[in-house]
Amino acid sequence: MDQMTQEPKDTQDAQAPKSQGRRQLLKGGALGGGALLFGFSLFGCSKKPESDRKEPPSEQAVGQAATAVSNQPPGLAHDAFIRIDREGIVTLIIHKVEMGQGTFTSMPMLLAEELGADLTKVKLEQAPADNTLYADPMLGGQVTGGSTSVRAAWKPLREAGAKVRTVLVQAAADQWKVPVGELKVVAGTIRHDGSNRTMHFGEVVDAASKLTFPATVKLKDAADFTLIGKSLKRLDSPAKVNGSALFGIDARLPNMGIAAVAASPVMGGKVTAVDEQKALAVKGVRQVLRIEGAVAVVADNFWSAKQGLAAAAPRFDDGANAAVSTQSIVADMMKVSQGTGAVAKNEGDALKVLDAAGGRRIDAIYEVPFLAHATMEPMNCTVDLRQDGCDLWVGTQVPALAQGAAAKLTGLPVEKVKVHNFYLGGGFGRRLEVDNVIQAVAFAKLHKGPLKIVWTREEDIQHDMYRPYYVDRMSAKLDEKGMPSAWFHRVTGSSIMARFAPPLVKNGVDPDAVEAAADLQYTIPAVRVEYVRHEPAGLATAFWRGVGPTHNVFVVESFIDELAYAGKSDPVAFRRALLQKSPRTLAVLNVAAEKAGWGKPLKPIAGRKVGRGVSTQFAFGSYMAQVAEVSVGPDGDVQLHRVVCAVDCGQNINPDTIVAQMEGGIVFGAGAALWDQITLDKGRVQQTNFGDYRVMRMNESPTIEVHLVKSGDEPGGIGEPGTAGIAPALANAVFAATGTRIRKLPIGEQLKKA
Repeated sequence: MDQMTQEPKDTQDAQAPKSQGRRQLLKGGALGGGALLFGFSLFGCSKKPESDRKEPPSEQAVGQAATAVSNQPPGLAHDAFIRIDREGIVTLIIHKVEMGQGTFTSMPMLLAEELGADLTKVKLEQAPADNTLYADPMLGGQVTGGSTSVRAAWKPLREAGAKVRTVLVQAAADQWKVPVGELKVVAGTIRHDGSNRTMHFGEVVDAASKLTFPATVKLKDAADFTLIGKSLKRLDSPAKVNGSALFGIDARLPNMGIAAVAASPVMGGKVTAVDEQKALAVKGVRQVLRIEGAVAVVADNFWSAKQGLAAAAPRFDDGANAAVSTQSIVADMMKVSQGTGAVAKNEGDALKVLDAAGGRRIDAIYEVPFLAHATMEPMNCTVDLRQDGCDLWVGTQVPALAQGAAAKLTGLPVEKVKVHNFYLGGGFGRRLEVDNVIQAVAFAKLHKGPLKIVWTREEDIQHDMYRPYYVDRMSAKLDEKGMPSAWFHRVTGSSIMARFAPPLVKNGVDPDAVEAAADLQYTIPAVRVEYVRHEPAGLATAFWRGVGPTHNVFVVESFIDELAYAGKSDPVAFRRALLQKSPRTLAVLNVAAEKAGWGKPLKPIAGRKVGRGVSTQFAFGSYMAQVAEVSVGPDGDVQLHRVVCAVDCGQNINPDTIVAQMEGGIVFGAGAALWDQITLDKGRVQQTNFGDYRVMRMNESPTIEVHLVKSGDEPGGIGEPGTAGIAPALANAVFAATGTRIRKLPIGEQLKKA
C-alpha cells in the first residue's frame, strides 16, 4: 500500500485528489464508482477555504500559518477524509507525507483500530495541497515535521474511525432490526452472533451515509487494542522493495525536458556569462536557460544535460559574500555571544550565585557546525506551466507552501497550482523548504512544455539550507558536595523560526533554538537560559532533523558530564541525583544504564582506548537515554561499537517502527557528530559529495539495542530524538576513553587537534 498505487504508473496522468467544499463533506455522500466519502472537521472551526482566496499566500503568510495552536483559533480546521467503497475498501486521504518515518503505516493503524477495519484493506491517497483542510493541529499548517504526525493524529484519527464505525453499525442494526449492542465489528465485518449474520462495510455504506455522526464517541481502552501497540510490517515496504514506489525524481511527462542546474557558488551571486553554443553542441541538449543566480541546461536526458552544463561553463559575479569564511562567521558569533541575550528561562538568581564567593565555578564554550541534510534523493522538481495552470511533481514536506510559492511566482490563483506529492527519498527537514520549487518554476517560465529540474549531489550539498552553527556559553557553580547550585546557558545562533513562523518568536526567544535547554530536566536551584540571535552571512539556515535539540542536548549533556567529573561523581549517579523530580527521564536513564552494564569494565581492545558515555534528554514529547561504547586509536580514529537506547515515547503505536526510527536516528546523528561539518572559504561551501561529507557506512554502524519503556501517556515523537541523543553520549564516551573533553564538533577533527 502506498500513495502512488492510487495513481497511474506513468505519472504523466497522475492527479492529486481534488479539494472539496466542507458543506459537501459534513455528511457522507455517494461518489462515482460506488463509494461513500465521510468527512470530519477533526480540529474544530474552519478557516476560509483556500479556493476562495483572492490572492496566493505569501511565504510569510504560509509561515505564519505554521504556528502553534495557541496562536490560532481553537483547533485549526483539519479534515480527515475517509472513503469506503461498496467492496469494503477503506481509503484514508492522508495529510502527512512518508519519508521513511512510518506514517503510512502508523496512521492507518490509528484509524483501523477504532473503525474495526481490516488493515490490509485500508488504502491511502496523498492529500492535495490545502493549508486550510489539511493543517496539522500542532504546527498550524500542512507540514510534516517536528515529530508531530502521530502526536497530532492520536485522538482525531481514532475519533474519526469510531464515528464512522458507529454509523456503519447503526445502519446494520436498522437493517437487521436488532439492538446495536448485539453487534460486533471485526476486521471490516459487522457480525450478529445471535442470528449468525455478517456483512462487510461496503454492504452498508449507502444506508450509513444517510445517518448523522455522533457528536462524541467513547474510544477504546488501551487494554482492548488489537492493532495499536503491535509490531506490524510496514505497509509501504513492498513497493519500495520491488521498485514500484515512486519518488519525485521518478516523475515522467510527455516531451519533458530534463535539466541540470548550476547556481552561483556564492550566495547572492549572479550569472555573468555562459557558453551557450558549446552547450547546444552537445548531443541531446535542447536549450540553455538563465535566471539571475543560476543556469539550467535542458536536454533529452540528465546525462546530456550534465554534459551540456559542463560545456556551458557558467561564470558568476560572486557579489557581497565573496569574502565570507567559516572563520569570519565564527569570529562574529563569538563576539555577539558575549552580549546579554533574551531570557528563555530564569529561576532563582544564577548570575548572583555564579559571582558569589565559595564553591567551584566552571565555564565552557561549546560549538556545533553547519550541517547539510544530504538526503539520498537529491532535490528535484518537475513543472508543467501553462497559461491556465501549473502542475508540480515533487516530494515535499510542505505542499501548501510549495503551492503558494509557485502561485506567487507565476501570478496564477492558488487553486490553479496543483501539487502532486510523492514519497520522499529522505527529508530530515530539507524538504520543509521550497527553494528548489521556486527555482524550478522560474526556469519553467522560460521553457515551453514540462521541465524536470534535478540537482547533482554536488549542487545539493553546496546549495543546501544548513543546520545553524551555534556557540553556547556555559557556566555552573558546584557546592561543597560537588552538586550544581547554579546553571547558566547562553545560546547564540540563527533563528529559523523568525523566517519560518515569525509569531512563534516571542520576546526575542526562538523556541526551537532553546528547546532541550530552556526545559532543563535536572533540578538545579538557580537556572538562567538566554538566547542571542545571530544570522550568518553567506548561507541560509533551516531545520535539520531535530535542530535545537540536536545542539542543545549535546551541549547540556556534555556539560553535565563535565560537572560530574569535576565533582568526582559517577556520570550516571550524578544525573540520578538531579532527576528525582523528572521520573520519566530517570526511568529511561536507569533502563539504559542497566542494559548497558554501566559500571562494569569494558572488554579491552588491543592498541585502542575504550570508554563508555551516557546522555539523557526530553525532546519532541519523548524521554530518552543513550549509552555509547567506543574505542579510540592512537591516531584519534573513533569506532562506535555499541549503543544502548531506552525510550519512553508514551503509548507505542508500532513498536518495530519506533525501534527503526531510533536506529536510523542514531546512525544519522553519529555520522554527523564524528565527521561532518559544512565550511566556507571565499563564500563557497567546500564540501561537495560523500567523499568529504561522510555518511556512516554499514561496516561502521554500531550494534544498537533499543528498549521501549512502557507508558500509558499520549504518544511523543520518534523521528528526531535518536539523532539528538547520540552526539553527547559519543563525546562523553570519548572523554572516558581518552581524557579529552569534546566541546566542539565534529569529534574526529577535535581529536586530531588534541
